[in-house]
This record gives sequence, C-alpha cells and structure tokens, in this order.
Amino acid sequence: MRDAEYNDPRLVEVYDAEGAWGRDDDYFLALVNKTPRARVLDLGCGTGRLALGLAAAGHIVTGIDPSSAALAAAKAKAGAASVTWIHGTVQLAPSAAFDVAIMTGHVAQFLLAENDWGQALEALRRSLVPGGRLAFNAYDPDARIWERWSSNDSRRQVVLGDGTTVEIWTEATQRTGDIVSFSHHYRFPPGETRRSDSSLRFWSAARIRQSVIDAGFTIERVDGGWGGEPVGAGDGEVIVVARMGRL
Repeated sequence: MRDAEYNDPRLVEVYDAEGAWGRDDDYFLALVNKTPRARVLDLGCGTGRLALGLAAAGHIVTGIDPSSAALAAAKAKAGAASVTWIHGTVQLAPSAAFDVAIMTGHVAQFLLAENDWGQALEALRRSLVPGGRLAFNAYDPDARIWERWSSNDSRRQVVLGDGTTVEIWTEATQRTGDIVSFSHHYRFPPGETRRSDSSLRFWSAARIRQSVIDAGFTIERVDGGWGGEPVGAGDGEVIVVARMGRL
C-alpha cells in the first residue's frame, strides 16, 4: 500500500510507537516558544506528538493531516481536545490565522512535484499573519541517507502498547533525479508481514532556500542539525526558518 504507515491503522500504531519525542521536537518547540501563546499550524501533524506538546506548552494549535487513521490516533490521546484537528491538506488552512506554521518529520519532501510544493508554500503564506514564521525540515541530499536504507542500518524493533514486538527495516528501491522511492517492511509475530511504499523529494539546500524566497518569505536561518549546526555539519538535515513577507 502507498504510504501505508500513515493510512493502515495497524501500521499507524507502529509509526506512533516508534515516534518518541526527540531533539527535532525540542527544536520546533523552542522556536514556537519565542512567540508567547502562539497560534500554530502543524501541517502534516500525523499522530499528534508535537501538536499536543505545543498545546501543553500553552499555544493554540491546529493540526492538519490528510490521513484519517493518523488523526484518529491523535484524537485518542490525552489532551487531544486542546488541539483543533482538520482532516485534509494545507488548502483548508484559514487565512491570516497563524503566528507560526511548521512542517516536521520531512513532510515537505512528500510533495514531489515542484508545482505542488509551490502551491503549498503559497497556501502557508496565506495562512500566516504578517511577520509570521514558517519552519520545516528536509533531509540534506548530500548526506545520502537513502544509502543506509539498503543496509542493516535501517533494521530496528518497536514494542507496541500491548507488548507486541515488530521488526522494521527500510529499503531504497529507486532513485530518479531528485526523487528517491523506498519501502518500509514490517514483520509482526508470528510471521505476518506488511509493506509501505513511498517516495521523497531531495532538493539541495540552495534550491529549497530559493523556493521559499520565491514564495514571498524571507529566510531567517537554515540549519543542518538540531543544535543549530550549519548545513553539512549537523544531523544531515536542512532546517529552514523563514518569515512571511519581505523584511
């Protein structure tokens, strides 16, 4: 199934169990905390880990995601009533309603076509108030993370809430230009297997920066790691923080 980890309820459970709070969440929380009681759009909120963390920190949070299964998992969590959940895409975001818009977990890379990415940036710009911030992350293509998806480096085990241990591994299947396709494999006891096929767009840091500028934003910073390291010297990321409008 295409993107089954977000659409198959059983695999959504695995995805949620694997997704513990991490340094990336700390980074985005610290960024949002610069605006007290910020109105935040979490685009591609998934099962709600960061959205709920932001709400617990006192922010007013709206989470948007195209996956009904992921949103169902988010809504079942403690504190879910404090977040506004919207099933759909960024086109459903209200205009001039947010101080900060974030896309975490490499959500930006799922928009494979340049036109789709441009339309998403335009919609995000519309959703922000003047001077509002946009922040997102993507893998740095120079880190060539897909090469690790074809080795034992990707193998891991995840324990579900009922004690079930699931073995997971990822396999890169094709690279065509900027697009890398891959499959996540899951083995449940006593031997049931499932698969999720997907693709990500890998743009250079320079190309990502220019696309954001072309959409009407001003770049504040571009980091390569969750500690603020430069691109190429951090965690293999391209983390963009920008403001709506020209400063």
